Amino acid sequence: MTSRFEVLSIDCHNPERLAAFWCEVFGFTVLDRNEDSVEIGSWEPNVEDVRARQMPVTLVFVRVPEGKTVKNRLHLDVSPFDMSTKDEVQRLIALGAGRVDVGQGPDRGWEVLADPEGNEFCVVRSLAPGEFEG
Repeated sequence: MTSRFEVLSIDCHNPERLAAFWCEVFGFTVLDRNEDSVEIGSWEPNVEDVRARQMPVTLVFVRVPEGKTVKNRLHLDVSPFDMSTKDEVQRLIALGAGRVDVGQGPDRGWEVLADPEGNEFCVVRSLAPGEFEG
């Protein structure tokens, strides 16, 4: 018997704001919301699909009172699939992301950004045709 990775929960102050940001990043839609949380995803979860196979993970943004104080121990890596990494970084900054230095050093092949509440994530190699060099 095994479990399925179904949801990644992210603590935040403003679930609506972060859900809107990440919906724009991934092209997701809001699946569920209440006063203290918003769930987003690329598909509408149902028991039959989850039992049959591993399905894409949904993200849930949960309101918490405390702020972020240290570097995340878990973060998302995103890969653009229809543009260069550089162009995707610029798009994400325009959506509200910011550049972050977590000690990664120069010229690593990825960019470290933070979402509007300071949660770090990486933009890694592009999967666009002609961009990926193996």
